[in-house]
Amino acid sequence: MFRKMRRFKQEMPAVECRELLKTQVRGVLSLLGDDGYPYGLPIDYWYNEADGKLYFHGAKEGHKIDAIRACDKASFCIHDEGVRMDGEWPLHFRSVIVFGRIAPVTDEAATALACKELSRKFTPDDEYFNKEYAAAKDRVLCLALTPEHITGKRIKEN
Repeated sequence: MFRKMRRFKQEMPAVECRELLKTQVRGVLSLLGDDGYPYGLPIDYWYNEADGKLYFHGAKEGHKIDAIRACDKASFCIHDEGVRMDGEWPLHFRSVIVFGRIAPVTDEAATALACKELSRKFTPDDEYFNKEYAAAKDRVLCLALTPEHITGKRIKEN
């Protein structure tokens, strides 16, 4: 069902893909938008190692939610900042693409956990999180992307 990577020599092992998913802060979530147009949006996320899912949060309505209601298939792409090796001009970086199904999180405890872990990517201040979550929790909808296929690649610009 999913294509094999054409440039297989650049393919990253699954463990390296998961490590990159744990360390990055945001990526691009791609959905099937209005009138069949692709809809890609930059978004913060949390990768939960325990269940292997990626979690996002946002409002309970809008283009993203309408697109998910119409088609639950999604892809999510991240990449690191890259590095330059001594004496080289090309940038070496890694990227991961996750293909899967995305759905609203309906469990209140799971929503709170996802929001807290997303907050921790930006600040360890639990007091800040508790205040913000108490004020916004009724307006927040978390989404879970359940991976069906993950690929990762090491890239050297040239």
